[in-house]
Amino acid sequence: MTLYFAEGSPSTELSTHQLRHALHSCFARLGAKQKVLAVPPDFTRFNSRAGLITCQTYEYFGERLTDVMPALGTHFPMPDWQLDKMFPGVPKSLFREHRWREDVVTIGHVPADFVSQATEGLWKKPWPAQLNKLLWNGGHDLILSIGQVVPHEVIGMANYNKNIFVGTGGSQGINESHFIGAAYGMERMMGRADTPLRRILNYAQDHFCQHLPLLYVQTVVGVNERRELVTRGLYIGDDHECFERASALSIQVNFTILQEQMPKVVVYLDDEEFHSTWLGNKSIYRTRMAIADRGELIVLAPGVKTFGEDPQIDRLIRKYGYRTTPEIMTFMQENEDLQGNLSAAAHLIHGSSEKRFNITYCPGHLTREEIEGVGYRYADLAEMSRRYDPKTLRDGWNVLPDGERIYFISNPALGLWAFEGRLK
Repeated sequence: MTLYFAEGSPSTELSTHQLRHALHSCFARLGAKQKVLAVPPDFTRFNSRAGLITCQTYEYFGERLTDVMPALGTHFPMPDWQLDKMFPGVPKSLFREHRWREDVVTIGHVPADFVSQATEGLWKKPWPAQLNKLLWNGGHDLILSIGQVVPHEVIGMANYNKNIFVGTGGSQGINESHFIGAAYGMERMMGRADTPLRRILNYAQDHFCQHLPLLYVQTVVGVNERRELVTRGLYIGDDHECFERASALSIQVNFTILQEQMPKVVVYLDDEEFHSTWLGNKSIYRTRMAIADRGELIVLAPGVKTFGEDPQIDRLIRKYGYRTTPEIMTFMQENEDLQGNLSAAAHLIHGSSEKRFNITYCPGHLTREEIEGVGYRYADLAEMSRRYDPKTLRDGWNVLPDGERIYFISNPALGLWAFEGRLK
């Protein structure tokens, strides 16, 4: 087990040249490779630098990079315009679509006693380790898992082997993993590298994947004083240390701890990155620990046009709505459609304020009836954008001309926010 490269700090700004040099130097140390598979995230993680790193991988290997499979999980396949923007210069013929309901193989089961111990008895069934058949049967001599480590609502910190077991996973494994995270509680996990679900995934990697030529390329991305996205860290390795080092830096870079709670927070969802509440509810997940009781979250969502990334899940969100945890648990116990789609049930829990604060959605392509039908408040996007103009607001505290004080977040995917009193 090797950590090939590790560099980063809260003030580091790695250039494109530095990323390329580090990556290509690691490839040289690995020796000759003839059949390489790259597994980057999809467009929902555009800011991860994974697209750039995939392009640099193609620069090095050329025709020896035989396959590129974006880790879609349950998301929509990437259209051509997204592939062109995220992976410029990489031939379209190399891209493979991950179909999470069909193209998977179960490679083993994490034992029920281990799962029960890891989840403190909340889940007592064996967990199926699933991944795309191309990873398992493709005959590659190098599989590059590329992505960004950042606080995450389901597993504590995103990426590492989640990119494999969820990003290229199957319906049962994804459903159960999401539900385990929701049942255990987001606020007990977000911003932590050691969580119940991570232990389960680590077990699966350690026991079932040792023969796979997996190499993890992990970035940490932050914002500098000029409000520019910068790469704060790069970690390349084939074991847990790579992820743990990246997580430690991400906590310093991406976790904002506030000395006071937010009475009103305004979150902007970029229209290219966020087109569903399945993705856009990062505005809720990532801010919930900072919002005051009876406070308000306003979500400016010009690109949001649907609820789920999958038609079946979209129907379930519309049917049940973002209700409280007890309500969703009751719905699940009484309805087979939710029992068969545990990731949807988990998402409904994640998207609820538990009636502690108010959520006002301002979508570009959904009606008042649709938004109120799933349990949110509705407001007109144009009207709210005039009052809370994302072009003039700065990340952090802002005071409007009439004296109203708000907290603004231009991209919730880049971090996690919490009131220090909730961390005690």
